[in-house]
Amino acid sequence: MHLHDVLNEIDILKIKIAEYPKQTQGELEKDLEHFMVNYTYNSNAIEGSTLTLAETRIAVIEGLTVDSKPVQDYLDAINHREAFYYIVALAESCADLTAREIKAIHSLVLANHPDDKGIYRKQQVFISGTEYKPPSPLQIPSLIDDLLNNYNVDSRHMIEKAAEFHILFERVHPFIDGNGRTGRLVMNLQLLKEGFQPVDIKFKDRAKYIQALQTYDESNDPSAFTHLVADYQLESLQNVVAILEEKQQVSQHSHTSVSSASACSSI
Repeated sequence: MHLHDVLNEIDILKIKIAEYPKQTQGELEKDLEHFMVNYTYNSNAIEGSTLTLAETRIAVIEGLTVDSKPVQDYLDAINHREAFYYIVALAESCADLTAREIKAIHSLVLANHPDDKGIYRKQQVFISGTEYKPPSPLQIPSLIDDLLNNYNVDSRHMIEKAAEFHILFERVHPFIDGNGRTGRLVMNLQLLKEGFQPVDIKFKDRAKYIQALQTYDESNDPSAFTHLVADYQLESLQNVVAILEEKQQVSQHSHTSVSSASACSSI
């Protein structure tokens, strides 16, 4: 499906979802927890975590570990859980996205790295597997400010804005570590604030994700990554609609509330 058609379908489904009653608090918490577990697993796995989905759930829900896996992988899972719930709270508050919030998200992602968390990198870095060279550390503050300013005046579709912001954020590579996880959390914060579903880029699509980012390096064309994000958003909205329609059929005459996609709300 052409990107334009995908975005149109997303807008139609978003409006349709908004017509349903809102979720109960219990339903919202369960949905958030389910998404958080899967999202934490996938986002950390993309960065090299060895935890399985089941082990991730044990870590972030039950606080337990498996002796055979690195402790750092469990800490990364717990940190990501906290960062996810932080962006949900930010989205609900409708707070503007600033460099301060980005640093705060990064501080949670790298919570057990006190010398690096929430601090722009101080040295030149290189990205394995690509010839792209991120900018000098001296350029980072102004580049992030420019990125935020341009985002705020961008009038394109929200999916296009958030996707390209992620691409450019990863190109700046502002932190010594945790850029991918932080960048994906920031993108989801942007989506949640505007009433969209957060996207969970699957570990199985890691190669596609990386290639889409590299395509921009080669051609300055964001469409491959934008299409990837749009496809995930469409799939998520379709799943929400299916759940809501089934629930409506089961309880047509009840007043039990269900999902809403209003702006500055969570899932």
